[in-house]
Amino acid sequence: MELTGLPLSQLLALGGALGAATLLLYVLKLRRRPVAVPFARIWQRVLRDRESTTLWSRLRRILSFLLQLLLLALLLGALGDPRSIATRGEGRHWVVLVDTSASMKATDVEPSRLGRAKDEALAMIQGLGGSERMLLAGMGATPTPLTTMTADRAELETALSKLEASDTRADVAAGFEFARDSLRGRNAPGIVLLSDGAFGDLEALKARVDLAGIELSYVPVGESGNNVAVTEFSVRRYPLDTSRYEVLLEITNLTDKAQKVELSLLGDGLVTDVSRLELKPNERLPRFYSELSGASERLEARIRLLEGADALDADNHAYALMPERRRARVLVVTPGNTYLEAALLLDEYLDVAVVHPKAYPPAGRFDVTIFDGVAPSAAETGGALLYLDPPETGSPVKRGKRIEGFGFDTWDKKSPLLRWMAMGDIQVAHGHALVPEKTDRVVGASELGPLLVSGTRDGRPFIALGFDARNSDFVLRVAWPLFLLNSINSFVEADTSYLSSYRTGEVWQIPVSVEATSVTLRDPDGRRRRAVVRDGRAVFMGDRAGFYRVDAGAQGAGQGAFAANLVDLEESRIAPNKKGLFGRAPQAEAPRGGGRVRFDPWLVLLLGAIGLSVLEWVTYHRRVTV
Repeated sequence: MELTGLPLSQLLALGGALGAATLLLYVLKLRRRPVAVPFARIWQRVLRDRESTTLWSRLRRILSFLLQLLLLALLLGALGDPRSIATRGEGRHWVVLVDTSASMKATDVEPSRLGRAKDEALAMIQGLGGSERMLLAGMGATPTPLTTMTADRAELETALSKLEASDTRADVAAGFEFARDSLRGRNAPGIVLLSDGAFGDLEALKARVDLAGIELSYVPVGESGNNVAVTEFSVRRYPLDTSRYEVLLEITNLTDKAQKVELSLLGDGLVTDVSRLELKPNERLPRFYSELSGASERLEARIRLLEGADALDADNHAYALMPERRRARVLVVTPGNTYLEAALLLDEYLDVAVVHPKAYPPAGRFDVTIFDGVAPSAAETGGALLYLDPPETGSPVKRGKRIEGFGFDTWDKKSPLLRWMAMGDIQVAHGHALVPEKTDRVVGASELGPLLVSGTRDGRPFIALGFDARNSDFVLRVAWPLFLLNSINSFVEADTSYLSSYRTGEVWQIPVSVEATSVTLRDPDGRRRRAVVRDGRAVFMGDRAGFYRVDAGAQGAGQGAFAANLVDLEESRIAPNKKGLFGRAPQAEAPRGGGRVRFDPWLVLLLGAIGLSVLEWVTYHRRVTV
């Protein structure tokens, strides 16, 4: 036998203290209170009559004391919970994996797939044999053990009641590996998987996980796969007009029949656009919205079926946080160019600084530097580079032969540099052809050679125009300011450091203050969660879709808020797998124990203590033990 409850040392200490207290109460019970009465002779006669029963009275009092001690021993035994070592080692050991991925939020069964799985797990807990042990774990983006390997049904039931579904996919291979490691060296191991079984490539999973010698029971939950989802969602501002933005999203019909849906866009909680769409069976429909306005921070997309019921609501909603509105800083290095400076004043979102070539480089950082007829060594803080009529030396692209009387004979109409521009009518008096490298891109050219080239040198993008615009009618056309603004716009667009949303189930790198060592994140449910900061980024595994807020407190500020989305096509395929796993047929319900009658010694001892207490009460009031 061994004690699985309180250890023997604690039981002995507790028994000694309670035994002493019982003895003290017993002694106090024997003390009689003196009472003055008349007619002493009469009471003396009564006392003489009782002397014949004195021995029996003492025996009854000792019996009462022994009953109290026996009652105390039974209670202490219940706290110790003695069990047979042999019996304990013979039973089965189960690891129950409950799928907590986003698809388990589906409501095609009552109350939900996760609710049905929890019911099956609860039945298995209540059916545990006396020698069986169970470990309960949730299986989301990472396996999460909820209990130890235990026979305590109360502990298992409490852990099961707190289980919630996340907004991630399930890593089934990691879940099985965790279960296998938890069962290593244990008697009669078994794994019970409660899931909808939508795991993608099962053959690859089988090759990764070795479950030899372990009994696997797969209990599928779910009935239908009727689902339409938002599978892509992103937003970006226009760099030169940050009051406007564009949205790219994708809606996918994951059923074998046509579906009618209503798509709503919300900016800062207000509806900005509503459209009705019809999706073909299994169709992925991209949607692009340009020139939108009306939202300053948060953008959301929602869909709903117009006919029938969507089984999974978790992927009907997507979130994005628009980047901070800021002005693009532009440095112009020129000996003087009124046409250039005037064109840059047309956009209020440009912060323009003009310096003479002799004063270059100035203090500060810039997004774009424009070199007008000069090509000094570019400063590291100058950002991307635009060269207008570059000199023979210093330019990232070589200057070729001098050419005269030319125009643009060919140009890339799809290039963002020439957006909304007609280049065929521009006439140039003189300039130079450019000699691009193999990796450069010729955006515009005449019959005499390339005139407009873009490329990258040492990781820094550049654009070069082979003539001075003042030697042409370019500066007299609307195309001139458009070219400058498009060039700046293309440079600013190249900054991909900002993410409008993160993907759930991945490790996020959230920009925060480099001085902070940790930050507090407030998740979409309002719960506060800690994240460690490394190299100016908070490292966090996110499992909830929605808007988050970073609270760095006194340690410094960072990205104040961010968004996270499920947008997982495979997780949105919620059709349940009823074919089984690894060639093993699914079971209708979870196994209900090993067939042994559950025996809890502590419960028997507790019932014995209660029965003895009732017996002592009855005998006391019938004056048998008093």
